[in-house]
Amino acid sequence: MRKFLKTTLVSAVFTFMIGSAYAQLTPLNSDTEQDRINWTELESKLGSFPTLKEGLKIGGVSKTLTNEYWRSLGEGYKNFADKHKVFVAYQAAANEGDQLGQLSIAETMITEGYSALLFSPQTDVNLQPAAEVAQSKNIPVVNVNDAVMPTATHYVGNVQKDNGVRVANWFIEHSAEGGKVAVVEGQPGVFAAKQRTEGFTETINKSGKFEVVASVPANWSREQAYNVAMTILQRNPDLIGFYVNNDGMALGVVEAVKAAKLQGKVAVFGTDGISDAYKSILAGELTGTVDSFPVLTGEVAMEVVLRLTAGQKLPRVVTTPQALITLENAKTYSEADAKTIREILSK
Repeated sequence: MRKFLKTTLVSAVFTFMIGSAYAQLTPLNSDTEQDRINWTELESKLGSFPTLKEGLKIGGVSKTLTNEYWRSLGEGYKNFADKHKVFVAYQAAANEGDQLGQLSIAETMITEGYSALLFSPQTDVNLQPAAEVAQSKNIPVVNVNDAVMPTATHYVGNVQKDNGVRVANWFIEHSAEGGKVAVVEGQPGVFAAKQRTEGFTETINKSGKFEVVASVPANWSREQAYNVAMTILQRNPDLIGFYVNNDGMALGVVEAVKAAKLQGKVAVFGTDGISDAYKSILAGELTGTVDSFPVLTGEVAMEVVLRLTAGQKLPRVVTTPQALITLENAKTYSEADAKTIREILSK
C-alpha cells in the first residue's frame, strides 16, 4: 500500500511539473504565432550551421509511410542528416488512424535515448504525452507538419490556412460568375484540416459569388473521398469545383468526377504536391494542388532540430514554402532539381 501511495505521489508530482512547465506556453497556432521566421532566414538570423556533437541520433516519427508526402518528408530528413554525418531513424504508424501505434513508436525512441525527435502527429494531441516526457528529459522535440500540438515548443511547416486561401483565389479569378463548390476535409479535429478548410471557405465566401454546398470529412482516405464526392455530385449536378485537403483524397475525387462524366466541367484541387498529383495535372485530370515541398520541409526541419541540439535558441515557428500548381507551371516544378526548387522558392 505504501509503495502504491509513493508511486502515485511521484506520478502526481511529475504530472504537475510538466503541467507547470507548459502552462507558460500559449497554445500553439502555427499559422498566427508571432515568434516566427521564414525558412530562408535561418542562416541570416541564426548564423552559420553549428559544429555538432559526435554520435547524435535523431528520431523521426511520421503519420504513415503509405502516403508519398510523408515518405518524401523522411527523404528530406535523411538528405540533411547525411550531409552532416548524423544518424536518423524514420518510423511511422501502420496507417493514418493508428494513433496508439504512433505514440508507442515515439515512446520507444525516448526510451532508446535519441538525441532529438521530429514528430508529425496524427492528431493535435496523440503525441503530446510523449513530447512532454521527452522535453522533461531535455530532449529537443520539433513538431513537423501538419497536426499541431498545443504545447509544442518548436514547429516547422507551412501556413496551413494559406493552402485553402490560394485555391479559393483561383476559383475567384477563374469563375467570374461564381457557382457551387464543395470541400472534402481531412480528419476531423486536426489543425491542418481545419485551417485548410477555413482558409478556403472564408476566402471564397467573402467574394459573395460562391456557395459552399458541402464540407465533408473523408479522413485522408482516397476511397472515402470518392464516395463523398459521388454523393455531393449526385445532389449538386451543377457543382463547379472541389477543394480537397490532401492529394490522395483529391485523386479519389477526380475518379468520382470522371465516373459522373463531369470531367472538364468540375475543377478539383488537392493539397501536398505528391508526384501522382503532378502526373494527374499534366494529364489534364486534376486541376491543381498546393505543393508544400515535403523534401525541402524535411531538410529544414532537420536543420532546425540539429541547431537546437547545438544549444541555439530558435523562434517557436519556422515557416516553409508552398505554391499553387496548375497545368501552367506543373512542368516547371516537376522537372526542377532540388537546388533549382530552392532558388525558385527563395525569391
